[in-house]
Order: sequence, then C-alpha cells, then structure tokens
Amino acid sequence: MKTMQKGFTLIELMIVVAIIAILAAIAIPAYQNYLIRAQVAEGMSLMGAAKTGVAEYYGNYGGFPGSNLSAGIATDTSISGNYVSKVAVSTGGLITATFNGPKVNTNIAGKTLILSPIANVGSINWTCSTTSSISQQYLPATCR
Repeated sequence: MKTMQKGFTLIELMIVVAIIAILAAIAIPAYQNYLIRAQVAEGMSLMGAAKTGVAEYYGNYGGFPGSNLSAGIATDTSISGNYVSKVAVSTGGLITATFNGPKVNTNIAGKTLILSPIANVGSINWTCSTTSSISQQYLPATCR
C-alpha cells in the first residue's frame, strides 16, 4: 500500500521564501522613509515653543527676535530630543532644528530644518525655508 506524502515540497517552500523576499524588498525602504519622517516630525514638535516665543516677541516689539534669549525660551542646546540636538532662534526670527545624535538616521544626521516667520496683520504664518538641508521627501506635509 502506498503512503500519502505529507508536508511541503522543496519547490513550494522556495516559492514562499521568494514571495516573502520580494515583499520585504518593497516594505523595508518604505518603512525607512517613514522612520526618517517621524524623526523630522520630532523637530517640528520641538520648534513649537520657539514659534510661540517668536510670535509673542513680534506682538510686543513689532519685530523678530535674534536669539533664544530674546524670544524668551531656553538655550538652544536645552531644547533637544532623541533626534534633535538643538533648536535655535536666529536673526529675523528664523527657527532652526539641528538633527544629531546616536539614534538619528544617517540621511538627516547633521542637517537642519528651518522655519521662517511671515508677519500678516494680526498673525504670523510659518514656512519651511528653502535653505533647509533636509531632502524634500523627508519634510513634513506642511513643508512640501
């Protein structure tokens, strides 16, 4: 009497492995971009307090501050996170987040994200500066 074969053949297992490899080749780069954008989003979040300080300074003095001290916020290296080493306010109210640290992706390590204030009647709008050194694909949706 013949016995029935149980289990998978080698060819069937090789096909499954090939399919998984193809899916991984597509998913890993997409996930990498997602991680970098999440790291840049931390920079935008940390810039929030500086945006408030610059807006208050403009409301009180009619111009933009030139430093963190003028804007009434902590020193630049005091404002940091897992991926952001500092957030600095410079001349004209520009806010710069610098990305550095052991956890930062190499695609944005040492690069900066810069927000520029634009004064309107009664409000301040923020735009991402074209001098930001972060690649366009990693910028938040508000900057693209």
